[in-house]
Amino acid sequence: MGQIIGITGGIASGKSSVSQYLRELGFTIVDADVASRAVVEPGESAYLQVVKAFGEGLLLPDESIDRAKLGSIIFHDQEKRLLLNSIVHPAVRNWMRQETDKALATGLKTVFMDIPLLFESKLTSMVEKTLLVYVDESVQLERLMNRNMLTKSEALARIHSQMPLKDKKALADAIVDNNGNREETKKQVDDVLKKWNVL
Repeated sequence: MGQIIGITGGIASGKSSVSQYLRELGFTIVDADVASRAVVEPGESAYLQVVKAFGEGLLLPDESIDRAKLGSIIFHDQEKRLLLNSIVHPAVRNWMRQETDKALATGLKTVFMDIPLLFESKLTSMVEKTLLVYVDESVQLERLMNRNMLTKSEALARIHSQMPLKDKKALADAIVDNNGNREETKKQVDDVLKKWNVL
């Protein structure tokens, strides 16, 4: 039986870059962001529930959900965020389990689950080990403002809607410090994988 390793981080912490590097090394990544889009495709059960809960005003001309509009609603309203999560999270978990089972059934020794809210959503039971991609908040803020063209207050609102990365450090089995350059990050990833006998 293969093992499942969870990768997590915070918004703009560089988790996607680490996942991309793992793909380059030949690993299979089951991505929660991909899952969260797949389960709200028109016709899917979670899609129908979201439309019922939030109204058809959320839909784009092609019937898909306007993610930006939905995001702006839930960022400022905790009750609506919890409602959305109660619909989407179970569907995402099921999708990820199925994809992981399929990958392991092909004989893979290790599959990575990329789950941004691994600790917040208490999903550590889905994985055997956890790898945190960490950056200082000042770096996170700068990267997020540059990447998403946000003001400082908009970027901080998004960062503060998640558990602080420094709090996640205590929960993770291993930490990759992504404050430096790509090569430094890759070397740390390699070191962790060797330590875990994955590489």
